[in-house]
Amino acid sequence: MKTGTAKGLIQWRASSAETMKAKFFYTGIRVKDLEASMKFYTTLLGMKVRGRTTVDAAKGTVVELVCEGEGGNTLELNYYDKGSSFDTKYEVGEELDHLAFAVKDLDAALAEAKMAGHPAVLKMQEPGSRYAYIQDPNGIWIELAQFG
Repeated sequence: MKTGTAKGLIQWRASSAETMKAKFFYTGIRVKDLEASMKFYTTLLGMKVRGRTTVDAAKGTVVELVCEGEGGNTLELNYYDKGSSFDTKYEVGEELDHLAFAVKDLDAALAEAKMAGHPAVLKMQEPGSRYAYIQDPNGIWIELAQFG
């Protein structure tokens, strides 16, 4: 609903009739190596493959991963074949900051990650929580957080 102008700009006031009702349900990340990425997220972080689909229109493959026993969000791995218009120069992050996973024992998780070739790149602590960052095979920062 328009409520007036300020220096030529129209101001809008959201009302319940104008607000979109949406539920966030997955995060899609572009990966350089689909198999290495699947191994990282399933073997190291314990995610499960929910589905794998070829997307002919994009000349790519999508793999959906979920955490076992939770009704949470899906992590979608997007891999694009050479020649796809989506197979562009890979820039780590491209405004994606990090993905976060809760763990029961941060020290054990970091030891396991290090043994798998993914050492901690940063460790932090705040009252009530400890967390550290590792990198996936694509260079994306992964937060491992222990609470309590």
